[in-house]
Amino acid sequence: MEVTIPQFGDLSLEFLVLDFTGTLSINGRLIPGVAERLVKISRFLKIYVLTADTFGRAREELAELPLALNIITGNTEETFKAEFVIHLGAPRVVAMGNGNNDVLMLKKAGLGVAVIEGEGCSSAAIMAADLSVRSILDGLDLLLEPLRIKAGLRS
Repeated sequence: MEVTIPQFGDLSLEFLVLDFTGTLSINGRLIPGVAERLVKISRFLKIYVLTADTFGRAREELAELPLALNIITGNTEETFKAEFVIHLGAPRVVAMGNGNNDVLMLKKAGLGVAVIEGEGCSSAAIMAADLSVRSILDGLDLLLEPLRIKAGLRS
């Protein structure tokens, strides 16, 4: 996925890295409309979900979707997410998250998107992101309609 953005730069994206709890889900349940969008996006981006799985439902909720799930254990969640993005090649990654544990991931990614859903979004995540959206559906729609990214980031 290629997007040219005046005064921001060119994006050449290959990977989508997502948080689960509070980003793709509310109370551990996938938000309606997310699955259909992820299927469409999987045609042009490789999708990864990184989560501590607070509610213990990520495997079940994501089982049928074309993505790779990584459940993080221990106290290294923020570091794990950032290192994962770096390992993929940070400039080629679009990352979406809502929590303090997503801040480094959002900063490192070629495009960081803070998602404000029903469980809220930390102010640190909003400050770390290139864009913020009012819902995950809006965030995923940016990838389906990339001119929206250009509209939000050009100077």
